[in-house]
Amino acid sequence: MSGVVEAKNARVLVVDDDPAIRALLHHTLGQAGYVVSEAASAAQALDQRAAQAPDLALLDLGLPDRDGLEILPQLVAAGLAVVVLSARDATAEKVAALDLGASDYVTKPFDPDEILARVRTALRHRARLAGGAGAAGGALLRFADVEIDLAARQVRKAGVEVHLAPKEYAFLAELAGHAGRVVTHAQLLRTIWGPGHETDVEYLRVAARGIRRKLESDRPPGQSALRNEPGIGYRLDLARG
Repeated sequence: MSGVVEAKNARVLVVDDDPAIRALLHHTLGQAGYVVSEAASAAQALDQRAAQAPDLALLDLGLPDRDGLEILPQLVAAGLAVVVLSARDATAEKVAALDLGASDYVTKPFDPDEILARVRTALRHRARLAGGAGAAGGALLRFADVEIDLAARQVRKAGVEVHLAPKEYAFLAELAGHAGRVVTHAQLLRTIWGPGHETDVEYLRVAARGIRRKLESDRPPGQSALRNEPGIGYRLDLARG
């Protein structure tokens, strides 16, 4: 499916105080078929959110009137998917944004094609949630020859059921419910192992190794759909199928 078809009628709000970046993103997104609006400040972003009802916001954090992290929860609460686009590359900033509900985090400078890919992924995830196809909604997801049936709690490779350990399945199912998005270490550990385990990152490494060994041992190095975002969390990248 082409980006233009996927983008049909989708509205994107570009929030950045740099006119050159806004112009580049407006052109890139417009060429891909998105309806684009712009904001140069946090106040304008909230006004545009109310007036234009966008589906997604590309949000810079270094805004002149407020920090982007301050308005991120308001945009998420209003139903927008939010992709943070910032020059801040510290792990703590990325984790904070993702924990506040951002769908993704891209550091500047950026590749316009990567932005389009991240936007498509965030919008697909938003659509799945709106349709009730999250982790509890019975979605059927595929990458390569692997099929994850969340309704039946089954994982199949080349049509044959694969038995994952309970924590491995819980890990994979949590990522599948947020497919395409980075899920932070703390969120995964809190959901799967419970409160008090938010720093036990080695649990995740062990589970990830088990999943890759059982589902992706035949894939070339670096082509795993189960992607580690160092210091931040994990992502299930279905596009690598």
